[in-house]
Amino acid sequence: MGNRWFETVEHARQRAARRLPKSVYSALLAGSEAGVSYRDNTAAFQELGFAPHVADLSAERTTATTVMGQEIALPVIISPTGVQAVHPDGELAVARAAAARGTAMGLSSFASKPVEEVVAANPRTFFQMYWLGSKDSMIRVMERARAAGAVGLIVTLDWSFSHARDWGSPWIPERLDLKAMVKLAPQGLSRPGWLLDYARSGSLPDLTLPNLAGPEGTAPAFFGAYGEWMGTPPPTWDDIRWMRDEWQGPFLLKGISRVDDARRAVDAGVTAISVSNHGGNNLDSTPAPIRLLPAVADAVGDQVEVLLDGGVRRGGDVVKALALGARAVLIGRAYLWGLAAAGQTGVENVLDIMAGGIDSALRALGRSSVHELTPDDVLIPPGFTRTPGIREPV
Repeated sequence: MGNRWFETVEHARQRAARRLPKSVYSALLAGSEAGVSYRDNTAAFQELGFAPHVADLSAERTTATTVMGQEIALPVIISPTGVQAVHPDGELAVARAAAARGTAMGLSSFASKPVEEVVAANPRTFFQMYWLGSKDSMIRVMERARAAGAVGLIVTLDWSFSHARDWGSPWIPERLDLKAMVKLAPQGLSRPGWLLDYARSGSLPDLTLPNLAGPEGTAPAFFGAYGEWMGTPPPTWDDIRWMRDEWQGPFLLKGISRVDDARRAVDAGVTAISVSNHGGNNLDSTPAPIRLLPAVADAVGDQVEVLLDGGVRRGGDVVKALALGARAVLIGRAYLWGLAAAGQTGVENVLDIMAGGIDSALRALGRSSVHELTPDDVLIPPGFTRTPGIREPV
């Protein structure tokens, strides 16, 4: 990797900040309102400690596991994120990196690359959907993902559409026409590496969504699909059951933060749930997922697979999540920073950082497998955990 290699995810973030235009980098940070949830997602992991051993440590360790029937080499999955304008290869580079490191790829329905190409790059691809549009249009999208070979569905519900940010929101054009490019020019010229990547690819950042193309084959623009999403009435639990039945395969519901919602998800027949607050982009002051995980895992962990998404920056964070009841974690900003810093190589670098940190923590804790981790491996300070929605569902 030469001088493109970086030592930690924080180093990848710093390189991404230096390489990306301000608006593009700010869109990766996102957050909402005062940024309470955004900060807590990472700060909460730092409040947890480890209880290492000094002898009888395992000489051999394995990080392999399975998620929704897929065997993966480490319990870290690529979380689906929309239009990846940080690098011209976008989701294809991410899919190839995940495949090279033996793990699964989550592909957003708001992605800039077609599901067929991404599945070809990584057969362990889960396709992500929102509750968007009519049932007929959702069936069409699911059928396309199934035909392409997607091995599972991720349904994301954890967003309350909170836009206001104390630090200001990034400017994102509705389309990259001449007017938008003129406005972006000063930012782009200050980041020649990003511009050069796109110049070499012979393309501009694409803000259309090929995986939501209608019967006529026209891909909608990002903001058009976004507006339709916001205008679609929120789903009921019966709608989630309908979607699960239509998919007829492994089904992960993303965005759980309450015990009662976790139980309802079980009743709806999902395969897995992800404890998540949409990376802190959701309703601000929603606690970090790691604070919510123990209560959710205790309530439903023997009935569905429980994953965690939010704030993971190190292999040690992964181990803490697994010790507190997660089967695996999903990462978002971490791999996007790697992608921005060095393309496919950067994403592989991030996954190697995670794998190395997991192995180091397993060794110190005296565990030979991620499946041996227990809450006894983690020191939890008083008042750390949160248990919203502890009443029985009505």
